[in-house]
Amino acid sequence: MGAIDLTLLDRGRVHADTNFVVDGDAVATASDRDPDHDYAEFVVWNLVIETPETTILWDTGSHPEAGDGYWPRPLYEAFAHVDAADHTLEGDLGDAGYALSDIDAVVMSHLHLDHAGGLKEFADTDTPVYVHREELPYAYFSAKTAEGSIAYFAPDFDHDLNWQVVHGDRSQLVPGVELLHLPGHTPGLMGALIRRDAGNVLVVGDEAYVDANYEDGQSMGAGLLWSNREWRSSLSYARDLEARHDATVILGHDLDRFRRVRDEL
Repeated sequence: MGAIDLTLLDRGRVHADTNFVVDGDAVATASDRDPDHDYAEFVVWNLVIETPETTILWDTGSHPEAGDGYWPRPLYEAFAHVDAADHTLEGDLGDAGYALSDIDAVVMSHLHLDHAGGLKEFADTDTPVYVHREELPYAYFSAKTAEGSIAYFAPDFDHDLNWQVVHGDRSQLVPGVELLHLPGHTPGLMGALIRRDAGNVLVVGDEAYVDANYEDGQSMGAGLLWSNREWRSSLSYARDLEARHDATVILGHDLDRFRRVRDEL
């Protein structure tokens, strides 16, 4: 453990049908053929991890022009980042007291549109960008072919970046910050176990979009899962880490939990 400070950045709101996030949230039945759908609000966030050695940015959020034609229309129709233009990476970092030049390293949990849209700020720089070995090729495969996942958009990550490839299931980034491989949502999804004097934190991220995924084990919709089997294995692993390390858990897009954890940090 050590003197590690954490700052959660609020990067705005995505509006989407809860059925995408919690499988079968609203389904037709014989007696109710037209159920009400929950069109809900979800948070996009980044995390600044400040250690004695380095200042790390966890993810980069959506591109600020997501709603102005930058995102492919079908993606925006499904997951509308309604205020992306009001949440530039530079601006939200500035509100928290940081400049882009303060960031020594970037960790990409994965390369979906709502996480990789700010990578352009680190193009043509020496800033290391950490990504899991299983994520980078799948992102290019998906973005450059008709197969894979439609949630990868090449203009987000196809830059001259100082990629640093993370291998294996667990990898220490710096003392107190351990990267975790949590496949399921994507093949190379990463979380982190952050050990600190003020209390341990487990970054689960998009392994669980909301509390119902994490606490109740309710699967996300099929469109958000690369592998259901791997997702369930990663969920069990994350819960075990939470218990063993008495850790505060940060989920992917749960707005209520985000607000609660931000206040606790």
